[in-house]
Amino acid sequence: MIGERRRTCCRIVRSEFAPAEALARWLRRTKAMRRFQLGLFTTFFVLISLQLGAAPLGTEAPEVDLALVLAVDISNSMDPEEQQLQRDGFVEAFRSAAVHKAIQSGALGRIAVTYMQWAGTDTQEVVVPWTVIDGRDSALAFAEQLARSPLRRGPYTSISGAIHLGLRLLAQSGVTAQRQVIDISGDGVNNHGPLVTRARDEAVARGVTINGLPIMLKKPIDEDVPHLDRYYKDCVIGGTGAFVVPVREPGQFVSAIKTKVILEIAGLTSSSLIKRAQAEERINCITGEPEVVGWIRP
Repeated sequence: MIGERRRTCCRIVRSEFAPAEALARWLRRTKAMRRFQLGLFTTFFVLISLQLGAAPLGTEAPEVDLALVLAVDISNSMDPEEQQLQRDGFVEAFRSAAVHKAIQSGALGRIAVTYMQWAGTDTQEVVVPWTVIDGRDSALAFAEQLARSPLRRGPYTSISGAIHLGLRLLAQSGVTAQRQVIDISGDGVNNHGPLVTRARDEAVARGVTINGLPIMLKKPIDEDVPHLDRYYKDCVIGGTGAFVVPVREPGQFVSAIKTKVILEIAGLTSSSLIKRAQAEERINCITGEPEVVGWIRP
């Protein structure tokens, strides 16, 4: 009886403590699981942070011969017909077999291009984001995306603002470029934002070349200089191999833009293009700038 009672007692004791032991084991497992989950979450968070802040390990930015920002004037001085001619010129350039050949003739055989439009400092828009073009198909796709994009207009003409946006876009290109170029196309002088020469000098100091496509279809009015091509040469362009290709007739848009894009892709300079500027004296680069410093400058 005593042995049985003890066994019963022992069985009862074990049955009373069994839930507590199970609970303790469960708690230990739970704590371990929580530590594991916390460690997993921390690792996941770190990996996500790295993904957001930098390229994944083992990957590098693609190399290209040229990173090209096409910066196109859409100020109110450009009427809709001129805007369409300008747009069509760039579309046809990237449809051109000569441009395709120029791209593939580079050391790497590919370039990166983005197309943005600008007016005043508050009117800036990326129309086609950075696109790597390595031949006919990708060039045609870029041209079609550009052709489908709507036109717009805005007040003021901030060439300096366009240069600053171009610099930001180059910094965000995601490619490693042997050359960096900002292509400024416009029909007037800088009249909004920082001094154009200050913006140009900042770009040149960063190793960026600025080329110009002055549009001279109308007779100069108001503060415009008589010879916009000379203004672009003296005040806007800069850097290694910088050049100006003026457009004086509507029929010149396609050929001028095609020539300019090919020269930029090939990294060539044609001195004859610069000599076509009409005036010999240097232009006053303050022309068109706000009369009171700080009035409309940030």
